Amino acid sequence: MRRLLTPASWLYAAGWQAYLGLYRTGVRRSKEPHHPVLCIGNLTVGGSGKSPLTLHVYDLMRSMGREVVVSGSGYGSPAAQGAQMAPNGPLKASEWGDEAAMLRWFRPEMRLVIGRNRVLAADLVHREFPDSVLLLDDGFQHLPLKKHLSILIDEPTPPNSHCLPAGPYREPRGNRRRADLVLPSEFQIVWEFMGPFEAVTLEPVPKEAAAIQLLTAIARPERFVESLNALGFEVAQKSFLPDHDPLDAGNLLESVDPNVPLVVTAKDWIKLKDRADIGSFRIWVAWNEASIQPAHEFDQILHAALAKTP
Repeated sequence: MRRLLTPASWLYAAGWQAYLGLYRTGVRRSKEPHHPVLCIGNLTVGGSGKSPLTLHVYDLMRSMGREVVVSGSGYGSPAAQGAQMAPNGPLKASEWGDEAAMLRWFRPEMRLVIGRNRVLAADLVHREFPDSVLLLDDGFQHLPLKKHLSILIDEPTPPNSHCLPAGPYREPRGNRRRADLVLPSEFQIVWEFMGPFEAVTLEPVPKEAAAIQLLTAIARPERFVESLNALGFEVAQKSFLPDHDPLDAGNLLESVDPNVPLVVTAKDWIKLKDRADIGSFRIWVAWNEASIQPAHEFDQILHAALAKTP
């Protein structure tokens, strides 16, 4: 199938390079309504850990005393159209997107601007929070907006480096050179698996509990299973749904045993918690936290990016 789709992949790549060429030659120019703009991006379709890394960079910049506004696309939600500032307080995934709702769940104080129009998002942020740092969770492919520091996540040796539809790449892999920093390289992402925890209280689960059920709608569920197995949990039943699935189907939990803990990711939980029938089940939640090492050298890169004047 990959071989059959390869010609279409070549056409896709050529189209993307032509689009990029409009900006490289100056036919089109990236707009700069706000400064500074930092981007955590990747080249592939699906999860690569952008949101945990966004949280890490957000925390670092807050520790430096900077005001930060995070920009998300609101994928799959009504808020994806245009751009708008999200209200304070908990967000519903059905209205603002699962990633935005998850980020707000982790950091209740976080200011969020949601929508696929990143130029409009930057303009909104500049008008309302002119002294802030705009941090994009994804958006590396959004060429109309100028970024002042782009951090890209990309595997050193991917099993498939083709562009869509023959592979997972949204643009040719050689375009990694557009980024200021590619991870991993001389810098490494250190992942820490957090949990499982009781979903409502976030209390650690009993160590003696072993048999679990698993339900998740993320891009790479096999990694989730491996992390749980490494902790000694036996996955008795698992259900994988497409990434960003709303998890609102009426029969979604019909096969779930209420007597066995159901483990989900944080991105799943912020959608499941709004279901009327969720109280019948014991839910455990887990997530990955990220950091960049060596930490001191990465801090210097951030300081340098933030010190630049428009």
